[in-house]
Amino acid sequence: RRGGSIGSKMVGRGFAGHSPHGGRSGFGERGGGRGRGRGGFGDRGGFRGRGGFGDRGGFRGGRGGSFRSPDGGFRRGGPSRGGRGARGGRGGFRGGKKVTVEPHRHEGVFICRGKEDALVTKNLVPGESVYGEKRISVEEGENKIEYRAWNPFRSKLAAAILGGVDQIHMKPGAKVLYLGAASGTTVSHVSDLVGPEGLVYAVEFSHRSGRDLINVAKKRTNIIPVIEDARHPHKYRMLVGMVDVIFADVAQPDQTRIVALNAHNFLKNGGHFVISIKANCIDSTAAPEAVFASEVKKMQQENMKPQEQLTLEPYERDHAVVVGIYRPPPKQKK
Repeated sequence: RRGGSIGSKMVGRGFAGHSPHGGRSGFGERGGGRGRGRGGFGDRGGFRGRGGFGDRGGFRGGRGGSFRSPDGGFRRGGPSRGGRGARGGRGGFRGGKKVTVEPHRHEGVFICRGKEDALVTKNLVPGESVYGEKRISVEEGENKIEYRAWNPFRSKLAAAILGGVDQIHMKPGAKVLYLGAASGTTVSHVSDLVGPEGLVYAVEFSHRSGRDLINVAKKRTNIIPVIEDARHPHKYRMLVGMVDVIFADVAQPDQTRIVALNAHNFLKNGGHFVISIKANCIDSTAAPEAVFASEVKKMQQENMKPQEQLTLEPYERDHAVVVGIYRPPPKQKK
């Protein structure tokens, strides 16, 4: 890495007579102090990880953080291989290194293989980022296909997929009822995933988030925003048809009851549910494991049969995702 040697020469000379640490002092100390030349804002990443707010990008990379939040700094260090910050520079993966995109075992989800692998979905509206995420264009024959990076620190579903969940039951053409849609970050990826043939009914109670959600839905025809309380499914029964999957990310103490109510109304028999459970939101005094177990018990009483459960470590603390089937068809006796 050239950065080291150049930086050290500058430190030797005191670099333009300003501060012996290299980096024209000012804000320089942060970057310059580590002998990485050019000062300014901590040398904007010095010669590592071209750009971003360098030192925050480049340097922290060492601890491992594979995803950058849109502002260039890191969200929490993830399980990545560290190295030189995240992918350098703005403009994301395009240009420079060749990236290949291959399908993930979950239909509709893809993996972008480059310097650092990322989870991606095929962009339903090419040229548009929803929440400032990176986009990658890959040429396949004549036409270009655009993919959007899916950040597991901002999406419980992406965290579950990277955590190795067995089934998400959402696939191209599926109809999904999404409870707790918030501003539509994950919803936009689910919308990519189910494609133009599928539908996402996105329920969100907060009007503030609902505005953002509606703006996302304006561009994506397969999202139907419902700004209503998920506790009262009868209020939107005229808008929502029968669905194949319910995805729930409502951090509420009576979350299982909310999902069950919606399942009774809209989930077809033999349909599936994916529930993200935040332990301290249901009972902050009990151990997370105990909370997950008691929620699973409640599901069983509601004709919802959990099939798998996994925690979302390292992406979220004390969160679990439970995947299961609703009113499974009776087993034929031989």
